[in-house]
Amino acid sequence: MLDRRGFMVSGGAFALAQADAAAVDSGTNIKHDGAEAPKNTAADPLYALTPGEAEFLTAVVDAFIPADDLSPSGSECGVVVFIDRQLAGAYGAGARLYQEGPFQPGNGQSQFGPQSPLPPLQFIQLGIAELDTWSMANSNVPVRQLAKPDLNTLLQNLEAGKIALPRIDARAFFSALLQLTMEGFFSDPIYGGNRDKASWRMIGYPGLPATYSKAIKQYRGRRYQAEPRSIADFL
Repeated sequence: MLDRRGFMVSGGAFALAQADAAAVDSGTNIKHDGAEAPKNTAADPLYALTPGEAEFLTAVVDAFIPADDLSPSGSECGVVVFIDRQLAGAYGAGARLYQEGPFQPGNGQSQFGPQSPLPPLQFIQLGIAELDTWSMANSNVPVRQLAKPDLNTLLQNLEAGKIALPRIDARAFFSALLQLTMEGFFSDPIYGGNRDKASWRMIGYPGLPATYSKAIKQYRGRRYQAEPRSIADFL
């Protein structure tokens, strides 16, 4: 699973750590600051993803963000809901992406940005299908059914470029999954992720700047603690 500090400050390497399997079971309610975190339940409608694709992403985001004493798991925090809603909108359609080519070989993201003729929705869906096919061929089960240690190993290999997928760059696919997970975990809850403001509570972020800008002088040099507030709190 991903080390939380590494997840927050690097936004990059998938550093794995040991944990009690019971503590990272995504089916367990984890209490945070005295409140029980809501589960990512079937009541959440899917707008872009199929149920199988959502299960794939649930397994992956819970490997990136396992439930622990810092926060609930990624899926419990609504990260899959966030990803589905993003992929169903303008982002998923590639509305702001230049996709005429030429496309550089390999990942190319460090210099040129994402290199794929596919809009994000199609890219993610194709990546899920191809990685599931790879998992079936090598482990006889789809990604969502892999044991946690096997899933962690798969993600490590995906990030390191040790897995070749037929039609998309595997490392670019890993980067897209990690980026979407980070955005969903730390975004304003109005977009579907960061349920109960779990990540904001974890890092002590009070939410919209308008709610604390006037307290900067009063609390300069001292810790400022406040109930975080999202866009929805002002509607």
